[in-house]
Amino acid sequence: MRGMTDTTSAAAPRAAKKPHAFTHHGVTVSDDYAWLRDPGYPEVTDKAVLAHLEAENAWFEARMAPHAGTVEALFKEMRGRIKEADKSVPQKDGDWLYWIEFEQGAEYKKWWRRPVAGGADELILDEPALAEGKDYFRLGAISVSKDGRLLAYSVDDNGSERFTARVKDLETGQHLPDVIPDTLSSLVWAAGDTALIYSLANENWRTDNARLHWLGQPVEEDVELYHEDDEGFRVSASLSANENWIVIASGDHETSEVRLVPADDPLARPILVRAREKGVEYDVDERDGTLYIHTNDTHENFRLAIAPLGRPTEWTTLIEGSDAFYLTGFDLFRDFYVTEGRLGGLDRLEVRYYDDPARIEPLAFPEASFTASFGNNPEFDQTVLRVAYESMVSPASTYDYDVRTRELTLLKVQEIPSGYDKTLYVTERLEIPARDGTPIPASIMYRKDRRSPGALHLYGYGAYGIAIPPGFSTTRLTLVDRGFAYAIAHIRGGDDLGRAWYKAGKLERRTNAFNDFVDVAKGLIAAGYTQKGRISISGGSAGGELMGAVINSDPDLWGAVVAHVPFVDVLATMLDASLPLTPGEWPEWGNPIEDQAAFELIRSYSPYDNVKPQAYPPLLVTAGLNDPRVTYWEPAKWVARLRELKTDNNVLLLKTNMGAGHGGKSGRFESLRETAEEYAFILWQMGVSA
Repeated sequence: MRGMTDTTSAAAPRAAKKPHAFTHHGVTVSDDYAWLRDPGYPEVTDKAVLAHLEAENAWFEARMAPHAGTVEALFKEMRGRIKEADKSVPQKDGDWLYWIEFEQGAEYKKWWRRPVAGGADELILDEPALAEGKDYFRLGAISVSKDGRLLAYSVDDNGSERFTARVKDLETGQHLPDVIPDTLSSLVWAAGDTALIYSLANENWRTDNARLHWLGQPVEEDVELYHEDDEGFRVSASLSANENWIVIASGDHETSEVRLVPADDPLARPILVRAREKGVEYDVDERDGTLYIHTNDTHENFRLAIAPLGRPTEWTTLIEGSDAFYLTGFDLFRDFYVTEGRLGGLDRLEVRYYDDPARIEPLAFPEASFTASFGNNPEFDQTVLRVAYESMVSPASTYDYDVRTRELTLLKVQEIPSGYDKTLYVTERLEIPARDGTPIPASIMYRKDRRSPGALHLYGYGAYGIAIPPGFSTTRLTLVDRGFAYAIAHIRGGDDLGRAWYKAGKLERRTNAFNDFVDVAKGLIAAGYTQKGRISISGGSAGGELMGAVINSDPDLWGAVVAHVPFVDVLATMLDASLPLTPGEWPEWGNPIEDQAAFELIRSYSPYDNVKPQAYPPLLVTAGLNDPRVTYWEPAKWVARLRELKTDNNVLLLKTNMGAGHGGKSGRFESLRETAEEYAFILWQMGVSA
């Protein structure tokens, strides 16, 4: 069944058309819905804009009202799979064991600790109390001082991703007078726990600085340790594994530069590890006077090099770059180090040794398709490592790995209170040829008793070199238990198969990501998993751009589409250097201001600019009024143009969170309710019984 007809579409909101155009490279582009961008952004006060967004929200509520019972039933079903009173496995850090805990019915977690030597549990941060009375709450950074007495943390209470940092004395339970507004960074303790390193978000929501705050001193007297002049670069700070160095990193999507500052003397002259070179990325750690550098300077899949601290530019290879193995990161410990990467698209974890480079000990896992990573391992002198593991059919599991015995000990498996029988499900990893012959991996799960061909949900992202791992999801079971297969398309633009995979879906090759997604869908049809028009799809942010592109190119393939905070007004956004992310995004998408070829390419695929008179599938779109990543007007303009030009009567809905940002609502159950709305929409449009 192709979508449920929207017989009352005449009542849907229609945005006014107000002629507007811009010209670049001799090409004039019309944009009659440009007025939906409030000129006072990030403040949104324009009455006409707000009235339109509210009208769209009212339309969303009206169209979803008959399905309120389904939403509630799905929400209860999803909530039933969550262990509400739950806590993490405690982890030792210094003299304390730390863990987080959710109480029954709580939207947010509490942070606890107790002395390793024995003693009472101590509540160090109470998120439910901090969030009380707020429509939105998100904890940003959290960091305990080295001596264990002070807790620095930051909070965003409107979704704008401008965090206010505070410091709590854990012995007295009182907050210090220090308050740092508008941070967008980690909080790093320095100078014997007397100072914090942080970054401010500037007026364009860019972190172009690393600053030093002395406890007890006015914020106005904070010292700028580093300022970045390139508007496309972002600055971050962290501690080395041995906590001797503050690592100040600056970079964009393809170039980086790192400076080291002594943690006990943050005003000392920084050590520049290597001056920036376009296209060269690197990150650094230090042990016993030797720098360890993870870099792509000689191979796109990265190598690991070492250099003397006193001669930081003299890099010698420790682990060669490889076409087969994609080295994604490393961590140093006192007696060994670990690497993480992907081999054949699957996670690979290894323990290696400083005194024996040939000794490599990979961790072994039982399933053919899975995702695994080293977890929180905060101590430099550590011989038992925390490891996280899951697959599409195996719930999240926490292990301890004893480096000396090479044994994995299971500590916890994600509990599903309403019940879960792994033996009812199967997962597969497929390779489906794209139109250019490239095999595209796809991970898929379904019930063993499923009848094929049936409904199928396909998820994709494909940008920024972000891989989508074949992990576990309790919400996904809502579709799978109703006969859907659930598939993830590991398309180019992500780095699922290495850095070359990422490069093959960016800049001038961006359209590979869109084509791959369509070709995976067609391949799943050809393999008998589903049928044309029986595929629901979803993606968010750059994955929302993907949704916009594939409904323009192949609208008849899809039975229902969900686009979360979709990056769909690509051309206008990349032409606007004043927007928070734009300069830093040019290495990913191209700079259409200076490059006519980039202008023409982006214009050729930008979903908003390529809406045309044709039938479109049923579509649910979400937005966040305070979203600094994908501004609210992108989905609003896109929906307005779709309403104007589409020739069908299929349902088109826009929901704007008026008090949230890029991630939607913040509480664990409020966000779950939004997923229930999404799935209710999919079941409704796909004609599947709830």
